[in-house]
Amino acid sequence: MGEPLLDVICIGRSSVDLYGGQVGGRLEDMSGFSKYIGGSPTNISIGCARLGLNSALITRVGDEHMGRFIRETLDGEGVDTSHVTTDPDRLTALVILGIRDSEQFPLIFYRENCADMAVGEEDIDPDFIASAKAVLVTGTHFSTDRVAGASFAAMKLARKFGRKVAFDIDYRPNLWALGGHADGESRFAESARVTAHLQTVLPYCDLIVGTEEEWHIAGGTTDTISALQAARRLTDATIVCKRGPLGCVVFEGDIQSWDSGVASPVREIEVFNVLGAGDGFMAGFLSGWLRDEAPANCALYANICGALAVSRHGCAPSYPSQIELRHMIETGSEEFRLRKDSKLEQIHWATTRRRRYDRLLAFAFDHRSQFTELAETYGRTEADIDHFKRIALDVAAGTAGLRDGVGLLVDDRLGRSALHAASDHDMWIGRPIEQSGVFPLAFEEGPDLGSRLAEWPANHCVKVLAPIRTDDPADLIAYHESELLRLADACRQTGHEFLFEIITGNRGKTAAPEQVLELMARFYDLGVAPDWWKLEPIEDASFWT
Repeated sequence: MGEPLLDVICIGRSSVDLYGGQVGGRLEDMSGFSKYIGGSPTNISIGCARLGLNSALITRVGDEHMGRFIRETLDGEGVDTSHVTTDPDRLTALVILGIRDSEQFPLIFYRENCADMAVGEEDIDPDFIASAKAVLVTGTHFSTDRVAGASFAAMKLARKFGRKVAFDIDYRPNLWALGGHADGESRFAESARVTAHLQTVLPYCDLIVGTEEEWHIAGGTTDTISALQAARRLTDATIVCKRGPLGCVVFEGDIQSWDSGVASPVREIEVFNVLGAGDGFMAGFLSGWLRDEAPANCALYANICGALAVSRHGCAPSYPSQIELRHMIETGSEEFRLRKDSKLEQIHWATTRRRRYDRLLAFAFDHRSQFTELAETYGRTEADIDHFKRIALDVAAGTAGLRDGVGLLVDDRLGRSALHAASDHDMWIGRPIEQSGVFPLAFEEGPDLGSRLAEWPANHCVKVLAPIRTDDPADLIAYHESELLRLADACRQTGHEFLFEIITGNRGKTAAPEQVLELMARFYDLGVAPDWWKLEPIEDASFWT
């Protein structure tokens, strides 16, 4: 048996989380939802991948749109999906969540006979388990005989092959049939049955992580130290107790008091959303533990990852990249509300983008005024323009099948059928937002950019052609800067990538390549950080170097 190819295999829940978009209200009053990937081990696998670990997931998803969303998201994050099984008979689990206030986070699980609860021993491949340094199991996947059989099989194989076992207690009483459908938010309910069951898991583990309430159920008492001591009698594992605003404590030996462990405190920050924060914490801890770092380092990484998750909307999307974690360790943030730290948020956005290209070749046929003039000249209609653009899509799609890094720029007004069909192909899609042939800059989507961009699919990159120069009149410069700032902010709020095209050659003036770098620097100084720049062809080689 050679060296492990993977760092960790996570096993268990996978779901689609529908997060209420309105903060401070009841689920009954939510008018819109954001769709994210979810499920504790699924979240952890993504958190680990973002921190540079080679992670994999064993789960089941439905043979439908939500199942494909989970698989595509995992692939995009770099998680090994070779053992994500598509279940033809069951639906992907759904969760509806909300942020009521800093203490209430209403949650409804839609998991009856869901795909991931059909994970069984037949899904556990010994060779695959042997290929990883560790397996991670979570509490919910011990709640029925079938999923418990799979989790125990994975743990026993890991022990057989000399691999590590990590266990996130992940106690949701509702998922152990303790409480009704409306009790998904509950984090603790006493149960001798659950305690006895969880205690059969502990002896197999090398690392166990839980909140104080989770240790209460694992230890069978609501006195936290006594619960930890009860667990210690059953396992030699590293024990981590998460204490919320008090940070965490790591115990590697006997437990007499809190002072028996390595304490890692945290500073006070805003608690915006606790949902999924524990999974981010676990990913952070694993990023140190699987690299044999000291407990204090593991705890530091975990606390930072948990703090960032607490500060943002969503679960897995809120987890940091390795670059972001390093920034927090070396520089930190003075913000109480971490999501309001603009530099930190830009690092997060730039290092967790959906897809990266080393090179992108895009076929641009988003022209509108030019096509309209041609149609008028030759007696053709807008339907003819749309048909032509659909042909252009077919050409681009044929190229996309031959190489990676192919895209297109197409509009919604004259090329709607091509735009809508483009998502059927593995291509980058840029979509213009400026009115064609209009000066000064004006947007097709009207004054409320955020609401209109919310109607755009997430894979559409917002492209703006900006007719700007450094020698424009001061009032025109101020107008364009204000509008472009507004657009950049709207793109970040809706999660769309942003392409900024600078055109200095406009209104009869020749292109001014010497202005381009100054314009780019100006917008960076204003806080506009596009995902893409589209620049005029500049022949001077020194410009590009």
